[in-house]
Amino acid sequence: MIYLDNAATTPLYPEVKEHMVEHINSDSFGNPSSVHRAGRKGKALLEDARELIANTINATPGEIIFTGSGTESINSAIIGTAYANILRGKHIITSAVEHHAVLNTCEYLEQQGWDVTYLPVDSKGWVNPQHVLEAIRKDTILVSIMYVNNEVGTIQAIEEIARVTSRYNITLHSDMVQAYGKLKIDVKSLPVDLISVSAHKIHGPKGVGLLYIKQKLAWSPYIFGGKQERGRRAGTENMPGILGFAKAAEITYNKLDATSRYLQGLKDTFINVLNTHLDSSKYTLNEADKVIPSILNISFKGIDAESLLIALDLASIACSHGSACTSGSLEPSHVLEAMGLDKESIQGALRFSFSELNNREEIETAALTVANLVKKMQK
Repeated sequence: MIYLDNAATTPLYPEVKEHMVEHINSDSFGNPSSVHRAGRKGKALLEDARELIANTINATPGEIIFTGSGTESINSAIIGTAYANILRGKHIITSAVEHHAVLNTCEYLEQQGWDVTYLPVDSKGWVNPQHVLEAIRKDTILVSIMYVNNEVGTIQAIEEIARVTSRYNITLHSDMVQAYGKLKIDVKSLPVDLISVSAHKIHGPKGVGLLYIKQKLAWSPYIFGGKQERGRRAGTENMPGILGFAKAAEITYNKLDATSRYLQGLKDTFINVLNTHLDSSKYTLNEADKVIPSILNISFKGIDAESLLIALDLASIACSHGSACTSGSLEPSHVLEAMGLDKESIQGALRFSFSELNNREEIETAALTVANLVKKMQK
């Protein structure tokens, strides 16, 4: 199989799998909260992993909370900020192209009495920082804008947005699930207060994520039942997952620049093969000037994307119609709708997402197969 759905999830690095199995088979399996030797060994490994991951974003270990997923991290960030600042105000700003983990959480808070402003985007999926400024009210307590869009790969102007929120002393959360491991992130120079990340997007295991919380930030935990994670996230830590996460982060950030160049080469190869074998009037690239190299969203004219997706699957090529978290939904992509694409373009859109484990031959084969299938379907 040629796997081009890496924005949905990535296969484990072999080294990550080995590291996790090694821990499972070792005598350090103890609960990190226990005081006996096995527990102390587990605790030491937990804190080593925390420090390693903190270093990848230039944070302190105490600013890192391990969670069960990127979705949990996002829920915790938004709900925890909302309740911690309830006396200051009940207004939240986000964008129309956020992941549903953000949008659904904001909808929940609206039901509880909060007011949410959903900012529009331009035709490339970009949030204008000026719109953030204009939406701020006296009761605004949180802005949540993703760093990289999961469907089209647009890189948002988080630095500019952060300057706006800092000026007005408003908490800024950013879903960086698609940015972590693709872009350099330095919380010392990027004044973001809360960051959500997931391990399985960087060849780590599923079922583990993190929440970065800036020191002294007004934030309240919302999962109760224990004192784990310094009392900020109850529940026994997923040690194999956390150790796998740390190993994946170490591998990823040790070769970040080289991987980025490699992925851009794969993306360029896919587009070049498509240009060679398919009339450019038959498809449109749905991407901005500033995008990550691992995501490519294409609308094929006169094509039902679900039918093309099935045909590609039969040809052993895996890609997606959009976010995996909304797969199977009959609703059109809210991201492409917000970008102003017409119904035909939305219905004919597929997302191809690459990883360093792909090779050029796979990309050439996949692009040629796509071109041939589209030509047949467009007749």
